[in-house]
Amino acid sequence: MIYAFDESPLEPGVLWAGTNDGLMHMSRDGGATWTNVTANIPNLPPDGVVRGIDASRHTSGKACIHEDPVRPGLLYLGTEASVHVSFDDGARWQRFHTNLPPAPMYGLVVQEHFSDLVVGTYGRGYWILDDVTPLQQLTSEVAERPAHLFAPRPAYRFRPVSAPFTMFDDQSDGENPPYGASINYWLGDAVDGDVEIEIADAAGEVVRTLEGTRDTGVNRVWWDLMGEPIEEVRLRTKPLFADDMSLGDERWRPLPGGPLGGPGLGTILQPPGDYTVTLKVGEETFSQGLEVRKDPHSEGTLSDIEMQVAAMTDIRADIEAAGSLINRVEWVRRQLLDARAVLDDRGDQAELVAAADPLNQRLIDAEQGLFQMRATGTGQDAIRYPVRVIERLGYLFSTVSVGDFRTSDQQGEVHGILKERLLRIEEALNAVLEGDLADFNRRIQALGLGVIS
Repeated sequence: MIYAFDESPLEPGVLWAGTNDGLMHMSRDGGATWTNVTANIPNLPPDGVVRGIDASRHTSGKACIHEDPVRPGLLYLGTEASVHVSFDDGARWQRFHTNLPPAPMYGLVVQEHFSDLVVGTYGRGYWILDDVTPLQQLTSEVAERPAHLFAPRPAYRFRPVSAPFTMFDDQSDGENPPYGASINYWLGDAVDGDVEIEIADAAGEVVRTLEGTRDTGVNRVWWDLMGEPIEEVRLRTKPLFADDMSLGDERWRPLPGGPLGGPGLGTILQPPGDYTVTLKVGEETFSQGLEVRKDPHSEGTLSDIEMQVAAMTDIRADIEAAGSLINRVEWVRRQLLDARAVLDDRGDQAELVAAADPLNQRLIDAEQGLFQMRATGTGQDAIRYPVRVIERLGYLFSTVSVGDFRTSDQQGEVHGILKERLLRIEEALNAVLEGDLADFNRRIQALGLGVIS
């Protein structure tokens, strides 16, 4: 009984057949005549079974063990319990199991478009090793180097689509790889210093810096195609009318509102194009080009994406400015409240203690236009209290970033209104900081206390 069959991808009519009694036959004329080539397989056990045949992508008269479609002599072998790999056409083998379950590995194939190794097991599902380009480029010369950056495969800038309904506890549900570009590099035994990866666009501007791992051998870091996040907003005071809320040991809390207060606020998905990946290992640097491809299913044009990214960059700048203002005034208010407590403990500065409260209120009056100061991050803040400038900018940013489309006229108008509002708030805050706060600082400095910076 024939258990395995394959045709040479290089020469039509060259066929291979394996049977359940351990025989291998080959035909060069499309199956008209066959030759028993079992004896050509070294160390084949008697009465075995030929369950799989993979014809070589590089030599028409070569088959049996799956060969990499890019690198001749790179072989992948599935056994009854594990996967092995050979870099020298089968002369030497090493176990390549990693996190696979112990099961028969009966089916192996390299998905050529993405260079993913797909393993079909007997009873334990399908497993995929994403991106085997490091194996395709790993030579003995590379292995002898202290560090090496492999050429990355192209990355697709996929955009979200409506997901199909799936059961939340589906045991057969698979897991997707991380989103973005797979960056792979080699490190030898003796590597000193930090490992850092920089991503620069076609203009040479660094759009993202990543911290690398320092494992001996092949290392992998995923770039999610996003630019650098802006500075996190940290609130140093409690919500209005919520004195029972704790600020924690570090005496700060995040900006309420989910992702609006997190590191993803204002982070921009970089456009399709050519990028440069630079690996920094100690004092050495290594560079490779990286192509980021447009989502083939996206209806937006490259021109649309460029206009969208430009609009997002402008909105991000205002989010960053609003966050910087909040961080600034929150530091001032924290110091003011601490100075008030010190003055109150002294017991002889009732006038200054009394002056601290209206100053704090004037700061609140200006600051509350920046974010919703009553929000605690719990309950139903979003429907209880109206959002302010930074929340509105964050929402505008999220709507502009949907799909690959240029901004609408209405989105541009809203941004103009919010930009003007932010400017008025900044002017009001500066008036308090440069006037009332400066006067309060002069008074506490006369007592030998440090000024509020």
